[in-house]
Amino acid sequence: MDRLEAMRVFCTVVDTGSFAAAAERLNVSTSAVSRWVAQLESHLQARLLNRTTRRLGLTESGQAYYERCAQWLQELEAIEAAVGEQSLNPQGTLRITTSVGFALNYLSPALAEARLRFPQLQFHVSLSGRVVDLVEEGFDLALRIGPVGSQNLVAREIGRTTLLHVAAPDYLTSAPPLRRPDDLSAHDCLLYEHDSDKGQWRFTGPDGQRHEVKVSGSVQSDNSEFLMEMAAQGQGVFSTPCYIARPHLEAGRVVRVLPEYESETLPIYAVYPNRRHLSAKVRAFTGFFAEWMREQAERQCQKQNREAMEAHQRLVVRDNVFSDGFRRSTVP
Repeated sequence: MDRLEAMRVFCTVVDTGSFAAAAERLNVSTSAVSRWVAQLESHLQARLLNRTTRRLGLTESGQAYYERCAQWLQELEAIEAAVGEQSLNPQGTLRITTSVGFALNYLSPALAEARLRFPQLQFHVSLSGRVVDLVEEGFDLALRIGPVGSQNLVAREIGRTTLLHVAAPDYLTSAPPLRRPDDLSAHDCLLYEHDSDKGQWRFTGPDGQRHEVKVSGSVQSDNSEFLMEMAAQGQGVFSTPCYIARPHLEAGRVVRVLPEYESETLPIYAVYPNRRHLSAKVRAFTGFFAEWMREQAERQCQKQNREAMEAHQRLVVRDNVFSDGFRRSTVP
């Protein structure tokens, strides 16, 4: 017996006053209604209704059972309505896990906009470089770079990032020559603990040839910002996403090594446990963040194009000045 359905049928009989009226409301036969009530009474081992040819009446036990059932069914409907509302509108707490570097450079500014767009959504952000078990640890969403991990997860690509290999100028002055990827074997490299490649650095040369080098070093950490600071202080060569290296490159604290060799480009994923019954909060935020990342990539591309044009214009002006000076110096 489906006890919940039997309770619904019983309460409908009481509300409508007859088996026939309850059957009509529930769109079932009168005999089916009678059978549900009889099974419920058998299960409870108590008579709930006094049946006569003219009317139905509740027994004392039936009255008590009806009052509790009616209240419980109303609460159940309210719960189902609330869950249904959450499935349509993003609300509640969204638990996100990602790395410190990604959170500082991307997630933090994105959340400033997300909080305005989704005022009923709260955010719990856990920062760690390790690949956490989303289901086991109760996370709704992970933002990851590179391999996703478990095959039972759904991964949506929301962007890409390029790895840069950097070192401080002072380190390169005193370190062995670094002209080819193979030269890295003689260098002290700073290793990221959660790197899926475990110290395998990959490059593509100007001729299109791929190079894979196993690197080593005396410092390893699970925090990219710490390793970036170590590199800036002249402690070795570091391979890291461009968004972590960029501020230090612009400040002149580090320079790119092997710039003529193309570095790897890695996908950025939004990862969640499964696609079935995907909650509104995960669906809405993932869509928002994917669009936000696309806009950031466009702005960065526009900035790079603008800087390239400005550099070209400076070269043109310099060449014109040089040409004019040369012509004046040669005029008798």
